Amino acid sequence: MSKEKLFLDIHVIQTLPPSNINRDDTGSPKTAVYGGVRRARVSSQSWKKAMRDYFKENGNLSNVGVRSLDVVSFLAEKIRELKPEISLEDAIQKSVKVFNEAGIKTTKNNRVKALFFLGKEQAENLAKKAVEKKYNKEELRKVFKEKAAIDIALFGRMLANDKELSEDASSQIAHAISTHGVQSEFDFYTALDDLSKEDQSGAGMLGTIEYNSSTLYRYGNVALHEFYHQLNENKSQTIEATKLFVEAFLNSLPTGKINSFANQTVPSSVVVSLRKDRPVSFVSAFETAIKTKLSQEGYVDESIEAMFKEHKNVQRFVEKPEISFYLNLSEGHSLEGAKEELSLSDLLNDLGEELHNRL
Repeated sequence: MSKEKLFLDIHVIQTLPPSNINRDDTGSPKTAVYGGVRRARVSSQSWKKAMRDYFKENGNLSNVGVRSLDVVSFLAEKIRELKPEISLEDAIQKSVKVFNEAGIKTTKNNRVKALFFLGKEQAENLAKKAVEKKYNKEELRKVFKEKAAIDIALFGRMLANDKELSEDASSQIAHAISTHGVQSEFDFYTALDDLSKEDQSGAGMLGTIEYNSSTLYRYGNVALHEFYHQLNENKSQTIEATKLFVEAFLNSLPTGKINSFANQTVPSSVVVSLRKDRPVSFVSAFETAIKTKLSQEGYVDESIEAMFKEHKNVQRFVEKPEISFYLNLSEGHSLEGAKEELSLSDLLNDLGEELHNRL
């Protein structure tokens, strides 16, 4: 790939029924004030966690990472895969030695002091070093920096006390916000005791769950030129990983209170664009909150219309996208200059072909 920049933008309108997929420290659904109106909000951290889980459960990419305080044990498992005769205790000690020698401090209970993101291939290469017992600090730190896992490259690795081992994220995920104002509601529930006597009244437990319903605008992007470089300019891996990123962005859901609300929705509208100048969010389309003309109309159609209009408006400031694809569940909306897709599979295939020609 040349030194030209290439950005992938993803824009989504997605409606959620009564739910609480991302709550604050009091148990309330997260919110934000935008345009002077309180909106439903789902944090980027919450959706990125859902995406990383999707990578592991649905992707065919082998090199994904583990973010944990227990990466010492994770490395110890890799050591024992190479040398099954080594006891778990010895493997833990070898793992601790590797981390400490590389300058990463561990605690008395053999954990790192802060969440650490470690790729599978990085762990396997560190395990080889541990078994061979031939390494120094520089060699170990080099392994920690090479062969970044897909999700480490996309979402980054931040070490406050060791910036050399940090990894810049090639993607950005915005906090999802509702395109309209919201009000929280409360579900008062009771649970009955199955073994209570017939002459006993009352519930065995009672409580409340706060929730709201919303139509969300979601946005994310990937600096594909950086991602390509992070994956050692491996063209096929970059294409497959980018397609998985888009698929995960569209199909993943944070799981907060999901058993209580079963809010298993999919996007109502998707726009995917490739740009050479800079990434662009369409959130400004919703600074004025969407208001339905009639109470029965809902927010989806007007939100899609506003998003499509913003796609055209931003071209007064930025270059026209190299190419755009869109996919709608709602009929009656078309995006000028973009290719309409009939399914997510078609969108991903067409995106893959474009990336093959441009990387």
